Amino acid sequence: MMDSTAMYPPVNGPPANMFNNVPGYEGTMAGGGGFLPPPMPLEPVAPPQPGPVPDNWCIPSLDEDVAREAFKSYASSHCCWSAAPAKDGVITSMEPYDTYRYRLETYTESRSTEWSQKPHEGEAADFYTQTAPQPWEVPATAPSLFTDHKLEMRVPFTSSIKDCNICHSAGTMPCEDCNGQGHKECWACHGNGQTCSTCNSTGQENCRKCEGRGTENCKTCNGKRQLLTFIQLKVEWTNHVEDHLVEQKVGLKADDLSSVNGKELFKNNQYLLYPLLGFPNPAISEASERLIKDHQSKYAQNSRILQQRQTVELIPITKVKYKWKGDSHKYLVYGNEHKVSADDYPATCCCVIM
Repeated sequence: MMDSTAMYPPVNGPPANMFNNVPGYEGTMAGGGGFLPPPMPLEPVAPPQPGPVPDNWCIPSLDEDVAREAFKSYASSHCCWSAAPAKDGVITSMEPYDTYRYRLETYTESRSTEWSQKPHEGEAADFYTQTAPQPWEVPATAPSLFTDHKLEMRVPFTSSIKDCNICHSAGTMPCEDCNGQGHKECWACHGNGQTCSTCNSTGQENCRKCEGRGTENCKTCNGKRQLLTFIQLKVEWTNHVEDHLVEQKVGLKADDLSSVNGKELFKNNQYLLYPLLGFPNPAISEASERLIKDHQSKYAQNSRILQQRQTVELIPITKVKYKWKGDSHKYLVYGNEHKVSADDYPATCCCVIM
């Protein structure tokens, strides 16, 4: 198959075979772009330093009235449950099972390039008027830290103008609805024309899409007849978030705990983080070391790490035991939101069948 760019050479631009020779963008056309490795970081890497240890690692014990109200609210949210166990049950014990959540956020900027084109709307062709900046030299305003965002822009000094190879620079193409005829079979009489007032007995009606012309604007050049061809730079800022929950022994699932907040004990952010040292729970130190190493290895190859942030939360969990009608039961209250989990609620159906 013949290369369409060879059939229709650029106007006021370089020959098509020079597109792959833009310094710093070699292979962009053939390879379809791709994420580009970032330049080496400019900031020096400081030696690891121990993180500060908060003074207070404890959450005050849950008040019995708060536990009861949370339980009553939980029971009332289920339409077929009797409220009696939550209302009349006698609390016999409350035991804390607090756990920790470590969160690592790595905020990156990645860049990729590809050849693109758009209808020419009077833009100047600047190909080779100056040396095109390298992909990581093109200025791009980043959003607030840890905010996802995407941006697309033309790389300066890579734009050229060429005739549209789809419509052969005519600006129009045959209408798809009427196959270029300008008219279609009458919808009312299905083309027989007999005493049809809709088509005046012709059996045909003008194509509404092209208004009877038989042509429509070329979708590639939008009727402009020419295309602006350029290297497009895609910049993507992404916040990569990963959590680690310290195992707790009351049976709550990770999905349950991911939906609640806890007490923030520690937070810090900088260009590159170092693992938390001296944390009272060794599982947090281990998770911090593993995740930081993993993120820096995973994201530094094809993106630029702009900032990292680590947070430690203490998530309150209380196991509440109670008696109702002589039997013992339990439920869990967890998170700052006082959510409840009660797998063995003793009165799960209060519907009466008449």
